[in-house]
Amino acid sequence: MFGFSDFLGFLLALLFIYPFVSFVHELGHSFFAWLFGGKFSFSLGRGKRIIKTGPFSLNSMYFLDAFCEYEELKFNNRLTHFLVHAGGVIFNLGSVLLLNLLISYGVLEPHDIFVRYSYFSVWLATFSLVPVDYGNGNYSDGLAIYKVIRHNNWPKLTG
Repeated sequence: MFGFSDFLGFLLALLFIYPFVSFVHELGHSFFAWLFGGKFSFSLGRGKRIIKTGPFSLNSMYFLDAFCEYEELKFNNRLTHFLVHAGGVIFNLGSVLLLNLLISYGVLEPHDIFVRYSYFSVWLATFSLVPVDYGNGNYSDGLAIYKVIRHNNWPKLTG
């Protein structure tokens, strides 16, 4: 049964945990773009821009969406583009693995927030890998990875 405490948990997840999971995902794309010499920018949310600092911007509806864009990489090959497009999934799943290791070694105590973070991270990683063409040259991570591997094509990243 869905009670008041469940609603509060849902609100916590919607307003804080999921945006943080999205931030980690976009940080993964940005990290690999930076690592391979590309210029990048990433944004958390949609709507009116609240803060812009360096390549990062935060928008008023920060819990709604996130996206990263990058330009030509200095190291421009199939592997580097694969890693940029897979970077979000790598960071999401890697953060869950790290979190589980920290809990299993007693560094962190188990908490419901960690369960929710892990759930949303695995959910986002899984659905990011579903190959979808969003139109206007925008692809899901999965379709972009497919195009990189199969067709040696570097689709733009806005995911």
